[in-house]
Amino acid sequence: MTQKEFEFQIAGVRLKGQFYPSDETKAVIILVHGLGEYSKRYERKVVPFLIKNSLAVLSFDLFGHGFSQGKQGHHPGYNYIMDAVDQMISRARSLFKDKPVFLYGHSMGGNVVINYGLRRSNLPNGLIATSPFLRLAFKPPKWKVHMGKVFDKLLPSVTMPNDLDLNAISRDPLEIDMYKNDPMIHDRVSTSYSLRFMETGEWALQHAHELGIPLLLLHGTADRITSHKASREFARRCESKCELVLVEGAYHELHNDLDKEKVLGIIANWIDDKIQTIK
Repeated sequence: MTQKEFEFQIAGVRLKGQFYPSDETKAVIILVHGLGEYSKRYERKVVPFLIKNSLAVLSFDLFGHGFSQGKQGHHPGYNYIMDAVDQMISRARSLFKDKPVFLYGHSMGGNVVINYGLRRSNLPNGLIATSPFLRLAFKPPKWKVHMGKVFDKLLPSVTMPNDLDLNAISRDPLEIDMYKNDPMIHDRVSTSYSLRFMETGEWALQHAHELGIPLLLLHGTADRITSHKASREFARRCESKCELVLVEGAYHELHNDLDKEKVLGIIANWIDDKIQTIK
């Protein structure tokens, strides 16, 4: 699998990325990873699958993740995340002229691609969001939310463990072991990070009806990390622009869960359908 690395700066922070060309490229996919992980983690399954389906891939590490600069689990501002995606779309169009571009985000990345589609004008041809962080699947303790709001005003860059239930990532115990033993994955999150994503998830739900481009939204019904009910709500408000696929019994990381081949096949077929409508 051929890859070429690059870097770019947003808000004075150096972000690292890479792109993977494919033979007879029919479209370009920009991957946005989830909280605590990093883009090259998708080289195990997702990237090879997309390349096999003649889809070139660009991916990058968000602020404080992977090989990018920044304090682990913290970002300089949500709009800067939008700016990073904007640059990735421009890069994709520069590298693969006249090819359709799709944004594909998981969890935190799902929040990013949905909000990008609602907030920005340099739009891709479509969005794919798996297990998007629109709402959590559980209610954090009230004291923790209150403490987070205090820290957000006084010390917004202070990070704490994200308290992620690692057993809720996948039904495959091997995936859980790999996650636990991956030195590039961290569990840090600042109050500014978590609160901004909670706020932007709610904002996206309220503005779902404004989405102007196609969205494929996938969520497992047994996800204990992000809310599949919020995904249902978004799809209902979004109406015809959103195709919702609920994967019965699936956990959070659909691309690393027991139904991964089915999920990736749904994504590839949806992209093919959208490419045909563009033509």
